[in-house]
Amino acid sequence: MSTIKEAFNLEGKVAIITGSSKGIGKAIAKGLAEHGAKVVISSRSQEAVDEVVAEFKAIGLEAVGIACHIGKHEQRENLIQKVITHYGKIDILVNNAAINPIYGPIEDAEEEVFDKIMDVNVKAPWMLSNLVLPSMKKEGSGSIINIASVEAIHPGAGLGLYSTSKAALLMLTKNQAKEWGQYGIRANVLCPGLIKTKFSAALWQNEKLLQKIEKTLPSSRMGMPEEMVGMVCLLASDAGAYMTGSVYNADGGYLIAG
Repeated sequence: MSTIKEAFNLEGKVAIITGSSKGIGKAIAKGLAEHGAKVVISSRSQEAVDEVVAEFKAIGLEAVGIACHIGKHEQRENLIQKVITHYGKIDILVNNAAINPIYGPIEDAEEEVFDKIMDVNVKAPWMLSNLVLPSMKKEGSGSIINIASVEAIHPGAGLGLYSTSKAALLMLTKNQAKEWGQYGIRANVLCPGLIKTKFSAALWQNEKLLQKIEKTLPSSRMGMPEEMVGMVCLLASDAGAYMTGSVYNADGGYLIAG
């Protein structure tokens, strides 16, 4: 019987993290690598991923960088193929990359914006998960971790289409867990609250708005990208072996705030 410390060990595991050149994705990649995983850094810019790989290697972590625009079919296939060629398998997929190009009432959004949000936030995680499925089936194990948002559970203001896409991701994850459990594959969702990243800058750079939000939070502050890492390491490892089809929040108490 392994100790709990050993259960968190990811040595020999290969993890792909989309949108990992900055923010939450980069923090997750670093955490998985610190637990022994070989991490694949991916975002749209090869230059950006190379920078992160160099940074990780300088502190003794194993990483490779493969650029991928997850909204593009050929680039998704290329990413998975390159990882299989390089490492021979995929054990962990973290679908973190997402977009939110609009802030405002749902009726003001253009149809093209809706399509773009759904393509990147829902279709891409579905397709990428399908692409890693053969490798995980072959290994008889695997962990898919989809990064959603508290907006998937509780509607905020001005983020209607983003919220809708993230809510769809929740149900996609539950279906993945239900259908793929027979192959030893687990699928779970992490819903971050307000985290200090470039992605959420419009919210936290507005001092008045930030103060208003922080006053309502039991934690009285916004979160940092590093505070999302522990849950992902748990879900990726044997320590979370009995956890599948679930939604986990790391939101400073946002969902229980009045």
